[in-house]
Amino acid sequence: MAKYTIAGTDIDLVKKKNQQSGMSYNEAKAFIAATTGGHGTRRYSNTDPGLIKEKLKH
Repeated sequence: MAKYTIAGTDIDLVKKKNQQSGMSYNEAKAFIAATTGGHGTRRYSNTDPGLIKEKLKH
């Protein structure tokens, strides 16, 4: 049984289309941060800052 909003929107159909639409906003944000770097993206990074500092010393 389909559920509809007051405006007549089929809720199940919208959910199905959302699942097929690709990355969510947060997934896209995490992907961009992990692949391009940038300001305030430390929580998405797998880079060890201490290791990079050591490499730069040599």
